[in-house]
Amino acid sequence: MATTPKLTTTISSSPSLQTTLCRKLPISIHLPSSSLRPRLTLLSNHRYNPSRRFSLRSQNDNVADSDLRYDFDLFTVGAGSGGVRASRFATSFGASAAVCELPFSTISSDTAGGVGGTCVLRGCVPKKLLVYASKYTHEFEDSHGFGWKYDTDPSHDWTTLIANKNAELQRLTGIYKNILNNANVKLIEGRGKVIDPHTVDVDGRIYTTRNILIAVGGRPFIPDIPGREFAIDSDAALDLPSKPKKIAIVGGGYIALEFAGIFNGLSSEVHVFIRQKKVLRGFDEDVRDFVGEQMSLRGIEFHTEESPEAIIKSGDGSFSLKTSKGTVDGFSHVMFATGRKPNTKNLGLENVGVKLAKNGAIEVDEYSRTSVPSIWAVGDVTDRINLTPVALMEGGALAKTLFQNEPTKPDHRAVPCAVFSQPPIGTVGLTEEQAIEQYGDIDVFTSNFKPLKATLSGLPDRVFMKLIVCANTDKVLGVHMCGEDSPEIIQGFGVAVKAGLTKADFDATVGVHPTAAEEFVTMRTPTRKIRKGSSEMGVPYFISGERQVLRLKQLQGSREGCKIRLDLHHWSFLTRRTISIKSQRFYQWRCHKAHNHGAKLFDRVTYSTCRPDSQESLY
Repeated sequence: MATTPKLTTTISSSPSLQTTLCRKLPISIHLPSSSLRPRLTLLSNHRYNPSRRFSLRSQNDNVADSDLRYDFDLFTVGAGSGGVRASRFATSFGASAAVCELPFSTISSDTAGGVGGTCVLRGCVPKKLLVYASKYTHEFEDSHGFGWKYDTDPSHDWTTLIANKNAELQRLTGIYKNILNNANVKLIEGRGKVIDPHTVDVDGRIYTTRNILIAVGGRPFIPDIPGREFAIDSDAALDLPSKPKKIAIVGGGYIALEFAGIFNGLSSEVHVFIRQKKVLRGFDEDVRDFVGEQMSLRGIEFHTEESPEAIIKSGDGSFSLKTSKGTVDGFSHVMFATGRKPNTKNLGLENVGVKLAKNGAIEVDEYSRTSVPSIWAVGDVTDRINLTPVALMEGGALAKTLFQNEPTKPDHRAVPCAVFSQPPIGTVGLTEEQAIEQYGDIDVFTSNFKPLKATLSGLPDRVFMKLIVCANTDKVLGVHMCGEDSPEIIQGFGVAVKAGLTKADFDATVGVHPTAAEEFVTMRTPTRKIRKGSSEMGVPYFISGERQVLRLKQLQGSREGCKIRLDLHHWSFLTRRTISIKSQRFYQWRCHKAHNHGAKLFDRVTYSTCRPDSQESLY
């Protein structure tokens, strides 16, 4: 007579209490101590497996039991770049893995997403396709100087562009699905929610897992102002039914600049509203100045130091944008590119003890582990460096840490990045301000020139290039470029900076001629030298070049209004100045050629701090 196999379930609540049951599930164990409250585990949705063992543990013990059998070794919520990389690496290392993702959509929501994530569907790829489309206008204009003539002006069909773009996105998401399938990663459609440190609910289906990875990325953020329902974000801007005639773009970051270039290149009237004086906060100051000037020359109008207050819809269907400085009318579209927020809403993370930052980002350690030992996070949801290659690096490092017995920290140093503005930007390493802060003594090499391609067209296109070098070690600390092909060029120099090459190594490299890139290995004379001064209080910086700039880092605890007495020493004279601190970060003092005895370079700078109401020296 056939016998029915028994499902043996081990319940562990403390080292002293272990009960083996052979009974129908679900089960509930009542313990005599109120401090031991095991969770009720429901297994009705699991397939029968006589070899699988389940453990009920104390609520505070979320470390995976080495004797426990789970459905998967790794369950990933989110099939974007980082999630796919971690999952397929995990299976290549012998682990079992699954990933859940929402149905395909070009616009993200609580119910739609798509395999491939932000980069493939709503970020890097579709944006770059639109950048390509928008560059032809400038190319047509450029071509006249090379003898090209057109019987009629070229025209553009927006609907064709969007249809072809969406077809390509469908193709790419299919490729990602095949990658997962070929790697034996189980793809589950639906929204995942974390139930406990080892359980994920996907639209009512329950899965147990040794480790959980959160890789859900981020989503565009629109501030809560009157009329925000009339605004579009970057998701919608990539999938508009018609091309904007006149568009307001609110924001000064890379997303705002990239879309400004796209719509400007497609002959839309573009206005960019930023709260700061300059675009691209956090980038090198020279690059910020240069790209703003070049984009203005192409017809983009920048409204600086303006904060949005309301969007008003007119009777004719157009929109007005009210800002802190006034109102601009007649927009067909108002786009907000004011940043992105981690997509952690309704994931159940707070309920299981995962710590979140104020902006919703998941807090992780150097290995991408959250505050719950069995739950991990990579990519934009952690708000470290929000770039696709960084998410790929973090996902691969996590798989090595978990399944190859090789604890690996993602290396976030010297990460190259690009802004696909027009002209585009490529950058790697430290900005000038960062280099001064970290190294003090640096040499700065810059070049600003008209590229060969622009010599026949008569267009005002220029290229800016910059090297930042440690004066003491000769190590190249930063490489920055704004101009055609900058993103392609910077990748190679990213290797150089990562390898720690010196300026002498650059100088010893033969350039490729004629190219813009060769300028990086032919710049010989520093534009300016920055040297750290000597004093017991603060850190002064003395800059020599066409103009002299002295920056004094504010002392901790000093207050606005504090006065600094400067003694500027030259071998033939002494110049004394008293200045007031006007900023909590830096005071900048410029000496031009027309002043101070022809702006002879000072040999030494000494200074002291005075009280606001007195010239008495405090030191």
